[in-house]
Amino acid sequence: MGLATVIENEAHFQSEMVNAGTKLVVADFTATWCPPCQRIAPFFEQLPAKFPRAVFLKIDVDRCAETASSQGVSAMPTFLFYRNRTRIDRLQGADTATLESKVRQYYGNDDAGDEDNSVAGHMDLCTFIVKNECECLNETDNHPLAHALTNGGGYLASDCDEQLIINISFNQLVKLHSLKIKAPGDKGPKFVKVFINQPRTLDFDQASTFASVQDLEFTPSDLEGNPVPLKFVKFQSVQNIQLFIKDNQSGDEMTRIDHIAFFGSPISTTNMGEFKRVAGKKGESH
Repeated sequence: MGLATVIENEAHFQSEMVNAGTKLVVADFTATWCPPCQRIAPFFEQLPAKFPRAVFLKIDVDRCAETASSQGVSAMPTFLFYRNRTRIDRLQGADTATLESKVRQYYGNDDAGDEDNSVAGHMDLCTFIVKNECECLNETDNHPLAHALTNGGGYLASDCDEQLIINISFNQLVKLHSLKIKAPGDKGPKFVKVFINQPRTLDFDQASTFASVQDLEFTPSDLEGNPVPLKFVKFQSVQNIQLFIKDNQSGDEMTRIDHIAFFGSPISTTNMGEFKRVAGKKGESH
């Protein structure tokens, strides 16, 4: 145990990806003739022991040319990160610090044992959220939605009254299983109407009158970050989700959300060839 798996060919790569299930997969595309690859190799070999629930693959690009080209790898070393057979990030170059921090970032979502059981078989979809396409109506300038999409310590607060409309866009179709909201017991959301796949962000009149896909009522204990299940059959093909927060627990003028997360899985997990298209796109900087 605790070693990276050396990939023999494309079929071996595909079977390892399938076997990994919802675990994080980190693939090291390497070459024997590449000095930076040889420099970072001993460091990569230490990672499986540090992150026992992730899967580490070592892929020689000369031996596995088909896999390298289908994954859009042209420079060595390149590290690709996957979950549910879907690529979530890439790192080019022998940068040990960034490599470990990325592994920690994607590994960390289910590091807590209790969280593992609560949304078993589903992943935190934060890596699929397109932050610059998300929108929140009635947010305060200094406490915007972006603060609630990370665990960075900030929070989202409503501005002139307790209502909020949150529009979350995903970079591909996803199935949604549940959502988690962490918020103070008095200022956290209470009644929430959920809409999906709207062409644009609803305004407050529309959100009040339109029929929702599901209505949720949060209790103070839900707001401790417990997963609130969605009607899974209705959330099988979601490009965006909008939450209309009607009120909060105490009738306060300000609604506050410390963290919001969505759990489920991306749909396009079977067609690995799709990665050729997105290989050239730069991820957004953080």
